[in-house]
Amino acid sequence: MVSLRLAVPADVPALTALVRGAYEHYVPRIGREPAPMTDDYAEVVRRGHTWVAERAGIAVGMLVLVPETDHLLLENIAVRADAQGGGIGRLLLVQAESEAVRLGFVEVRLYTNAAMTENIAYYQRHGYVEIHRAGNDGFSRVFFSKVL
Repeated sequence: MVSLRLAVPADVPALTALVRGAYEHYVPRIGREPAPMTDDYAEVVRRGHTWVAERAGIAVGMLVLVPETDHLLLENIAVRADAQGGGIGRLLLVQAESEAVRLGFVEVRLYTNAAMTENIAYYQRHGYVEIHRAGNDGFSRVFFSKVL
């Protein structure tokens, strides 16, 4: 069984390792490390709005949310490589949408790298609509929105 909770500073090493493992297979496709691999997770956790999915006390997924003025930004969602395909990503998406409603937002936005084609299809299957594509921070990104 997977449970969700807010991240605490003690989670930083596990979250950093989780993200590296979840994204490392994209490095050859993109030509460099995806942005989440370079984030400072001590700072990310300090800001709050970071959730950990755990199974038997082990971090198997994470979710980073950023409240913006008029929407909730889903900044990062990652599932441990050996736990992918088991519904953890969907659980984290539902958490993001629930948290958006709790915070008074009616929209969740997110973006992914254009080279992460499986992510693009995944978000579309879960009701996210592509709103535009653009270069951002040196990456080719696809931006999505879901009105709740």
